[in-house]
Amino acid sequence: MPISGTPSRAELVEHLVRTRIAGDVATPRENNLSHYRKLANSDRHYWLGLELGDRWNDEQDVLAVMAERVGVNDDPEYRYGQDTIDPELTVDGLERMAGRLRKAADGQQRVLFATGHPGGLLDVHRATASALRAAGCEIVVIPDGLTTEEGYVMQFADVAVLEHGATLWHTHSGEPMKAILKGLERQGRPLPDLVVADHGWAGYAGQHGVDSVGYADCNDPALFIAEAEGTVQVTVPLDDHVVSPRHYDPMTAYLLAAAGLD
Repeated sequence: MPISGTPSRAELVEHLVRTRIAGDVATPRENNLSHYRKLANSDRHYWLGLELGDRWNDEQDVLAVMAERVGVNDDPEYRYGQDTIDPELTVDGLERMAGRLRKAADGQQRVLFATGHPGGLLDVHRATASALRAAGCEIVVIPDGLTTEEGYVMQFADVAVLEHGATLWHTHSGEPMKAILKGLERQGRPLPDLVVADHGWAGYAGQHGVDSVGYADCNDPALFIAEAEGTVQVTVPLDDHVVSPRHYDPMTAYLLAAAGLD
């Protein structure tokens, strides 16, 4: 049954496990390890808009970060089967993100929202944007006419997304965020004080020097590495596309309450 209102921490942890946002998640171990290896082998698709250089060329180092910050199995010999996200680490991440949202609200800052996972996280970002606007923040409106090789950079319900063939597009690329920030600079408009995003949208913003917080799955190690290095301020571990986007509602309620934005 859905949770009504704002859950307690214990209730949220139970909900995350029940809906497989955390706990035993759908992403298999072999997929996780494959992505860690590709990041270590400098496949830029897995760098999510970041510049990692040669600092992470050992996949065991990547696995160690993911075990610490996400809660995946830390045994390098465990190569097939179920993998995990520690729900306590998910809630810890939400609470850190809430602190940065509170700072944005207190300073009535300019905030940009974006998602490369519109099928799962669009409404999480929309609700957060609405709460920050009510608190006096400026929600950044992106320039018109932006494109990348993948499609058009658009904005729906205050959230920047990639549109391709009349469909909102799943993308890991940092190019859409690059297009937005460069577009703002061309227009002489200030950059955001904060970006709230995921995938390459969050990674590129942090790499560009903008305060960036976001969400990432256990097979997307780059943003957790970026948090470890200080390029991204907060990365919340979760399964970023569960069977119903409504499953994220209690998580969003908890986040906004923790930020004093409910």
